[in-house]
Amino acid sequence: MDGWVGRVLRVNLTEGDCFVEDLDPDTAKAFIGGRGLASKFLFDEVDPKIDPLSPENKLIFATGPLTGSGAITGCRYMVVTKSPLTGCITSSNAGGYFGPALKFAGYDLIIFEGRAPEPAYLSIMDDDVEIKPAQHLWGKSTPETEEIIRLELDDPWKARETHIASIGPAGENLVKIASIMHSGHASGRSGTGAVMGSKNLKAVAVRGTKGITVAGGEGFKEAILAFLDEIKKSPRIGLEARSTYGTWRIIAAMKNRGMLPTRNFQAGFLEGIPEIVDIRRELLVKATSCFACPFGCRRQTRITDPEFEGEGEGPEHETYSQLGPCCGVTDLAAVTKAGYLCNELGIDTISAGGIIACAMELYEKGYIPQKDIPFPIRFGDKYAVVKLVQMIAKREGIGDLLAEGSYRLAEHYGHPEISMTVKKQEMPALHPQGYQGLGLAYATANCGGCHTRSGLRFDKRFEVAGQAALTKADQEYIAVVDSSGLCWNIFGGLLMLEDELLTELELATGVGYTKESMMLAGERTFNLERLFNLKAGVTANDDTLPRRMLEEPVLKGENEGQVVHLAQMLPEYYRLRGWDENGIPTPEKLKQLGLVNEEARVG
Repeated sequence: MDGWVGRVLRVNLTEGDCFVEDLDPDTAKAFIGGRGLASKFLFDEVDPKIDPLSPENKLIFATGPLTGSGAITGCRYMVVTKSPLTGCITSSNAGGYFGPALKFAGYDLIIFEGRAPEPAYLSIMDDDVEIKPAQHLWGKSTPETEEIIRLELDDPWKARETHIASIGPAGENLVKIASIMHSGHASGRSGTGAVMGSKNLKAVAVRGTKGITVAGGEGFKEAILAFLDEIKKSPRIGLEARSTYGTWRIIAAMKNRGMLPTRNFQAGFLEGIPEIVDIRRELLVKATSCFACPFGCRRQTRITDPEFEGEGEGPEHETYSQLGPCCGVTDLAAVTKAGYLCNELGIDTISAGGIIACAMELYEKGYIPQKDIPFPIRFGDKYAVVKLVQMIAKREGIGDLLAEGSYRLAEHYGHPEISMTVKKQEMPALHPQGYQGLGLAYATANCGGCHTRSGLRFDKRFEVAGQAALTKADQEYIAVVDSSGLCWNIFGGLLMLEDELLTELELATGVGYTKESMMLAGERTFNLERLFNLKAGVTANDDTLPRRMLEEPVLKGENEGQVVHLAQMLPEYYRLRGWDENGIPTPEKLKQLGLVNEEARVG
C-alpha cells in the first residue's frame, strides 16, 4: 500500500499481548485513515452503550495516509474512543512528531483493548513492541514522564528520537476532561486521557526508522514544493502573519468581532485584555513547528512575573481565551501559568476554562453555598483559576465535582442552563452568537461542542439562509482533513484547501480519489459517527445549544441583539443530510454511503 503502511498494532492490555494485523485496503480507501478509519474500527468492535471507563471501551491512536509523508502539515494523528465526558464517539486531534514516528515504526493504528492489571506503558521501537511496567511513573507530570522514559529507552537529551504520548495525574484520577500530552501537544478534548488512565496505561513511546512510500514518487514531491511556493506568495494563506503571531492572531480577530467568550459566554468582549503585540513581547521565547510544517505557529514562552514564573508551551488562542476572558481574567501571566499546569497535569484547557467559568457564575449567583468551597470563586480572580486547575487534576475538594465537567457541576446545583456545553462538552473560544453557522456546527458536531468540525466563514456570519448547506459541506471536508493526517488550522479553518488536499491525497495513495469520492468518504465518516451516537442513546434532542445562545441576545458590540436561530437551520440541515425529522440517517442515505451493513436503521 502507498501512503498507508498497511499494518494495525493491537495491544491487549488485560492479557499483555501485542500482535499485528493487515489493514484492509478497501476499508482504508473508504474511510481514508485517522478519524474515519478509527471510527470504523470503534463502531465495529465496541458496543456504544458500554461505560466509557470500562475495559470494554477501546482507545485507538490513528494516523492518516499523509501523516509522515512529507505533505505540508502531514503530522496529525487522532485518538478515537467513546468519551467519558459526553458519552459520544470522540476523535481528538494532535500534532507534533508522535504521529509521523508511529508511521515510521510501521503502523497506521494502535488499538488498545482491556485494562492492564498494573500501571504500564507501551514501548514501540520499530518491530520491537513491549508492554513495560509504569508504577514508578504513576503520579508524575507529563514532562517528567517523557524524560524518565527517554532515559529508560536510551534516548539521550540531544537525540530526542523517541516520541511519547502520556497522561498526567488528571488521567490517572479519571478526570473527565483529562488529555493525552505529547511534548506540549494535546489530544485534549472529550476526556481521552481518562480512558487511557482507566486502562492503567501511562504512556506510549515510539521510535521509528522505516520509510513511507507514496504512489506519486517525484510527482508527489513536486506537488509539495509547488504548494510550498504558493504558501510563501499567497496573501490569503498569510505565512508571515501565521509565523509571527501563531494562533494569538485569532484572539485579536475574535475580540474585534465580539466573539471572544467572556464571563461564561455572557458577553463577547472583555475590556483590558492585552493586545497581540504585548502578548508576543511579554511571553515569546521562540516559535516552533510540528513535523513538515512551514508555519511555526507553536509558541515556546516564559513568564517573568515572580508570582507565576515558569516556562512552557503556549498559551494558544483557545487556552488563553477560555482560562482568561471566559473566566473574566485579563492577567496574562496567570492565564499562561494555568495553561502550563493544564499541560503538565494533563487537562484539556478549553474545558478547564469553561468549567471554572461555570463555577464562577454559579457562585456569583448564589447557587454554590459557601460551605462547599474553600475560597470565593468570582469572575476575574486569577488566583482562583490557577488553584482550581490543580484541584481538578487532583479531584481535591470541589475539584472532584468540577472534574466531572461543567454540565454535571451545574446540574448538581440545580442550574444546568449555566453550563455552556453541547452534548455535555464545553464550547470552545468562539462565541456562536457572532456567527450563525458556527452555532449550527456546534449543535450538530458528533463529539459535542467543537470548533474544529467545520470551517470559519465570516463574510455572511449573521445570515441564516444557506448556513445548513455550508455547515454540511464543511463538516464532511473537515472529516477528510482529520482522516488524511493534515492540520485543520491550515487545511480547514479559514482556508478550506480542497484542491490541494485532493492532490496530496491522490498522489500519496494512488487509489483513484476524485473530489466527489473524497468528499463522500468524509460524509461516510460523519454518518458512521452519527450512527454510533444514536446507538449510544444520543438523539436529535441533543443537537442543541445552551439556552443562553438561543434566547438571551448579546447586549452590545458588533453582535448586539443576536441569538442563534438554530430552530430555523436544523430542519434544513437534516433534510440536506438525508436524515429524517428525528435526525436519523435514512436507509437510502446509508445505502448511498455503503453503510448498509452498519445496522442501516437505528431507533
